[in-house]
Amino acid sequence: MKYGFIAACTLLSLPALALAAGTPLAAPTEPAISAAGSLLQVFIGLVAVLLLIAGTAWLAKRLGVTQGGPSGLLRVVSSTSVGTRERVVVVEVGESWLVVGVAPGSVNALMTLPKGDIQSVATPAPSGSFAARLHQMIEKRSVK
Repeated sequence: MKYGFIAACTLLSLPALALAAGTPLAAPTEPAISAAGSLLQVFIGLVAVLLLIAGTAWLAKRLGVTQGGPSGLLRVVSSTSVGTRERVVVVEVGESWLVVGVAPGSVNALMTLPKGDIQSVATPAPSGSFAARLHQMIEKRSVK
């Protein structure tokens, strides 16, 4: 039992002896990585990727990159909405116009017309300044 006591005392005194000798017990470790620093790094990476995606989309739009590319065979002449998800579209194909009804899941040819000229409907330009138009709108509301 005497040897066990001496062995235990020796083992317990080793750190104190090493400290007194000036030698470190272990090599210095790296500083602890903070959770906030890691989250900040991930957030900055995410923002960089999103900015890269947005920049690429903007550049593609500016350069006119489309999926199918320009097609000389078909051209959409006009389109108008007739419901929440239904549209009537006039498509130019060669020397004729096709009037097409477009709905979710279906496209139906409504009629074929000879190619014509587009007559632009002139919308009347608002007269006067913004303040004058606002005053007119307020007066209309108060009369009712």
